[in-house]
Amino acid sequence: MELLETFLNDLSSLMWGYPLIILLVGTHVFLTVRLKFPQRKILTAIKLSIHKDENSKGDVSQFGALATALAATIGTGNIIGVGTAIALGGPGAVMWCWLTGVFGIATKYGEGLLAVKYRQVSEKGYMVGGPMYALEYGLHAKWAGILFALFTCLATFGIGSTVQANAISTLSEEMLGVSPYIIATIVSVLTALVIIGGIKGIAKVCTALVPFMAVLYVLGCLVILCMNAEYVWPAIKLICTSAFTNEAAGGGFVGSTIMIAARYGIARGLFSNESGLGSAPIVAASAKTRNPVRQALVSSSGTFWDTVVICAITGIVIVSSVLSYCDVSELDHNILGSIFTKMLQENAASMDGGKLTTLAFSKIPYIGKPILLFGLTTFAFTTILGWAIYSQRAVEYMLGYKAVRAWTWIHVAAVFLGAVVSLDMVWAIADISNALMAIPNLLALILLSNVLAKDTNKYLWGNRLDEDDMED
Repeated sequence: MELLETFLNDLSSLMWGYPLIILLVGTHVFLTVRLKFPQRKILTAIKLSIHKDENSKGDVSQFGALATALAATIGTGNIIGVGTAIALGGPGAVMWCWLTGVFGIATKYGEGLLAVKYRQVSEKGYMVGGPMYALEYGLHAKWAGILFALFTCLATFGIGSTVQANAISTLSEEMLGVSPYIIATIVSVLTALVIIGGIKGIAKVCTALVPFMAVLYVLGCLVILCMNAEYVWPAIKLICTSAFTNEAAGGGFVGSTIMIAARYGIARGLFSNESGLGSAPIVAASAKTRNPVRQALVSSSGTFWDTVVICAITGIVIVSSVLSYCDVSELDHNILGSIFTKMLQENAASMDGGKLTTLAFSKIPYIGKPILLFGLTTFAFTTILGWAIYSQRAVEYMLGYKAVRAWTWIHVAAVFLGAVVSLDMVWAIADISNALMAIPNLLALILLSNVLAKDTNKYLWGNRLDEDDMED
């Protein structure tokens, strides 16, 4: 088992080396410029997300599609993932995670546009779409679509099920003393009961849970920031300066270079908002929308909420809490390692993302840890539901509708196993599978950028967002 963990960690580091980071960040920047900074329309995107295009083609509302996508992205990446990035890459990783979100808005926009433009009607009469259909019908490369669908199924065993179930069971065991096997059974049964209802049932659950859980979590973070008031600005400065210095990780972390901070920040940023991963477009294709650009804007707002807002707040909460815990008033990133070393010695905890996040929320008397447990549990559970849809659509694309039911039970089994396996191995599998999904999706976005630019100029910059989609 140790040899397998070592192999997976080495493979994860190799996959997330310079080539993929350059491809991911390069695509974010390229689409931002090529599409004339669609980030400027984020307020319009938020407004459209709560607007219903009832008479348009689709299976769920735009908000339902967004809520399902957010359910799949707002999860352990925002809570445990940010803490893990800080533990492994230093505070500078938060800045890289945030920048990935800002520029990733353009990529998520492009993914949503292609998903609607190339969506198809399934044999059962509902809308299906996503990168596999863009690859097949946009680039005439069905083989690449099959590869993406296969990688999506593999990713389900990482980001889509095991990571989420593992986070729930780990915190439940630490805070409540409940056996992981009991948690595994409960979460698996609940997952099965919900996903049997299909995308409409999942969308209803996510539409009800996502806004509530997000507001509760953010309120908890704001309370902690108020308690850490004198350390908030120093934490922000430390995050910014540590992202661009070769001493970013100090003496107490795994590495000590900008690349380490960027590697973990970008990897966790992708894990959190999934911009460039190609997962969210799968559910975006089901939305009722007048034209591809409207849903593209709605999809892009998901990255804004997920990373630009929630991940940033989580990062500042954790770093400021550590500084508060160590009572550090004069900051120098050269002493960052000793700061965390002191924290670990006094707190007698291993340095991992879950412990850092738990430490931050424990500052709220009595209800801090319950808020964290409730937030993580609901975030992770809805992520499992969202990824159930993603993987079902991928299986349907490869093998047809008849294979979906069998896959559903495989997904449920993965949830159970995820709750009882090693966390290090789970995170390594998640990073590897994310990378495998991202590569064909990013290449499709780049190769179809002319299509993206044409529709963006027509509907967005041509002030024709209210028009129905018609062939020229």
